[in-house]
Amino acid sequence: MDWSLRTCGRRGHITYAPDEVDLRDRLHVQTPAGEAWRCLRCGDFVVGPPAGSGPANEAPEVLRGRALRDAFVLRFLAVERAIRGLIVAAAAYGLVRYANSENGLRQLFEDKLPAAKPLAKAFGYDLDKSSIVAEIRRLLLIKPHTLHVVAWILAIYAVIELVEAVGLWLLKRWGEYFAVVATAMFLPYEVYELIHRFSYFKLGAFLLNVAAVVYLLLTKRLFGIRGGHAAYLAQRHEASLLEVEEAAGTEAAVTTPS
Repeated sequence: MDWSLRTCGRRGHITYAPDEVDLRDRLHVQTPAGEAWRCLRCGDFVVGPPAGSGPANEAPEVLRGRALRDAFVLRFLAVERAIRGLIVAAAAYGLVRYANSENGLRQLFEDKLPAAKPLAKAFGYDLDKSSIVAEIRRLLLIKPHTLHVVAWILAIYAVIELVEAVGLWLLKRWGEYFAVVATAMFLPYEVYELIHRFSYFKLGAFLLNVAAVVYLLLTKRLFGIRGGHAAYLAQRHEASLLEVEEAAGTEAAVTTPS
């Protein structure tokens, strides 16, 4: 898949007219339909005036090719984290809301459980044999004070997941670091759960989290891996069409005989 063309098809092209004459000429052509400027993302020439202009070093930073694919993966992880965080937050609210009425909470859970069975079965998950359901039933027998403690733990976990989601969706460097550290912290607990209460759902979640950590560490060069942040920025700059064109123009000027 050409991620650059796919993104331009959805969001439109990005054209820019640099002040540097040589570079400007390389990004501009005249056609029978009028002037055309080369898109900084996909490289195609687009008829019409440029969307922006100014010095080359002030051109908009454009995600292209592999960077666009990475952005898609990060936002997929962000959505998964957001959904998980909202579910955990709802569970925390439920515990606080009904902590002082254990009988009412147990009755509410048992009343709502049958409605969730068809959806769970569609994903191949049997709630009647679920260790999670058994654990919830056990928690519902716990004293209100303990339920409040559990609710606070769930609330903290929900906040962590939602912060991860925001950082990853915005493609922030701090979000990538936060996601790696937060996800790695819970991996030992997930291993413990797999050993003592194995299920394919837990295995899938564990493998997804491991893959997310490895992916972020390697592709984003976190914690100094593969050259660290400097190497990551250099890779991004090398992928910039505007910089490639500028380098080509400089090389041509150097190699042209006098």
